[in-house]
Amino acid sequence: MIKFTVITLFREAVEPYLKTSMMWKAVDKGLAKFDFVNLRDFGLGPHKSVDDTPYGGGDGMLLRCEPVFAAIESVKAKDPSAKVILPTPVGEIWNQEFARELAKDAHYIILCPHYEGYDERIMSIVDYKISLGKYVLTGGELPALIIIDSVVRLIPGVLGGEKSAEIESFSDGDNLEFPQYTRPEEFRGMKVPEVLLSGNHGEIAKWRAEHSGKA
Repeated sequence: MIKFTVITLFREAVEPYLKTSMMWKAVDKGLAKFDFVNLRDFGLGPHKSVDDTPYGGGDGMLLRCEPVFAAIESVKAKDPSAKVILPTPVGEIWNQEFARELAKDAHYIILCPHYEGYDERIMSIVDYKISLGKYVLTGGELPALIIIDSVVRLIPGVLGGEKSAEIESFSDGDNLEFPQYTRPEEFRGMKVPEVLLSGNHGEIAKWRAEHSGKA
């Protein structure tokens, strides 16, 4: 079983998605489990503060070390083997190969940063630094969902077809999946290619190979 523990200030932004569609199916079949840790529970002082202004000046607030370390250590106290994932612009670019690497029986802790960023010392306890691209979001909840979804769907038994995850785009490096069609055979003058209606599996395989591409 694969397990994700999400450390976040906004559980309500993450949990609903994980209770729907394929993510729910994975949990229902005992293939995945999702837990949550409220970072605010480890906040400091009467107001449970988790952030502070940066040394040296500058706009915004940074997540402090103390609550983040405490939250992560609370999870690791129960499972020392758990690996920590941090969505961050300075991380390795996320791709299908990376997702396959993580799609195994394991426990991952995803820290969802917020505000302007985080104290750099937090990086010392991170195992996987992951970037989703050259843009910035307001928090780590959306990246967490993208990482979880792209990993969990690769677990055998989650998707409908036995080879669903093997022939899709990016299943082999930069490949792009061939075009696909379903009923009706003609829609607004656009017709399904005749070869796909022929029943000739050899010709269909050839057509699909010819119409697959590279990103």
